[in-house]
Amino acid sequence: MADIDAMPILVAGTGPAGLIAALALAHHGHQVALAGPKVRTDEDRRTTALMGPSLAFLEKLGVADELAAAAAPLRTMRMIDATARLVRAPTVSFRASEIGEDRFGLNIPNAHMNAVLEAAVARDPLIMRHESLIAGWAPSTDRVTALLDNGTSLDASLAIAADGRNSPAREAAGIGTWRRDLPQSALVLNFAHARDHHDISTEFHTETGPFTQVPLPGRRSSLVWVVRPETAEELIALDDDALSARIEQRMASMLGRVTVEPGRQIYPLASILPHRYAARRIMLVGEAAHVFAPIGAQGLNLGIRDVEAVAEVVGRHPADPGAPAAMSAYDIRRRPDVVARTGAVAMLNRSLLSDFLPWQLARSAGLGIVDAIAPLRAFAMREGMRPGSGLRGFFSRSAEEVGR
Repeated sequence: MADIDAMPILVAGTGPAGLIAALALAHHGHQVALAGPKVRTDEDRRTTALMGPSLAFLEKLGVADELAAAAAPLRTMRMIDATARLVRAPTVSFRASEIGEDRFGLNIPNAHMNAVLEAAVARDPLIMRHESLIAGWAPSTDRVTALLDNGTSLDASLAIAADGRNSPAREAAGIGTWRRDLPQSALVLNFAHARDHHDISTEFHTETGPFTQVPLPGRRSSLVWVVRPETAEELIALDDDALSARIEQRMASMLGRVTVEPGRQIYPLASILPHRYAARRIMLVGEAAHVFAPIGAQGLNLGIRDVEAVAEVVGRHPADPGAPAAMSAYDIRRRPDVVARTGAVAMLNRSLLSDFLPWQLARSAGLGIVDAIAPLRAFAMREGMRPGSGLRGFFSRSAEEVGR
């Protein structure tokens, strides 16, 4: 029988989810082996909106202040129906002040986030960094072994798969997926604009998907523009002036004159949901555990909740964090949250793409009700930040009203 106590926990992947997982496990006193390529700190033009609960978790890890240094607050999140269809939804604005918060969260450039997390990993004596890809996996009953592409072999009591949507670790664990490649691609870039954004993020709903402007510091914003793949190729080929004009037109000049900044990227979209979230001493986090369209700022926030669950389950199974009981506990813990978020995003995305009138009516009616009923809007805001908080907030409010 292997000496479980002598083995580290292996984290595969050096994107934000993997780096945060390594930091969280080390924070709880576990020896961690982190394997993956050099962290990208200059190529990724995307940004990530992290909500309050995610920032609170990162504050415990000692990185929140550094992350905030290059971030912009999100105080209002607005949805605008920019389709030309017969049935259109009303504009809905969610304001953090309505639920007693100064902000929903922060929008952070990925390059800055990766640099901050990488530096924190380098400072932590409990994290052993292996700057290599994992070339092969061999999970067994008493350990999981990873063969690195430099020839090193690592034995671990548990592996955390943060190795992306096409996760080799997930495949090694024998976990299948439900996958659907979407007829959409996301054009990602940053741009400057003449008017202040006032810390407002605006998600324009179009016939091809969301066009989402998210504040950056100053008179700058990030953009995720979801279109058909062929349209994305046409847009990325435009010169700066022509693309700036297209963006300004799509936004109805809401922020005045637009000037795109260097660096544009296209990301094909897909929906991926695993059959399980843990098996054979491997737990899935981040995009290894869930992939969906970029709607509602859910991606990495969901990944951080994965990491929180990993830390909790590992803490409850100190003798053997990769035991079958730990695998089952993690799967049960993550399934409801992931399935619910994935389903909600898929339904909203389908309602945008579909010309089917009942879908349009349902989306319009749903957003209309949320816009008209303040307690329901507050519920949606709290639930969007953290599952379960909407119900807690609703019952807390009801108790206060009864007590008056």
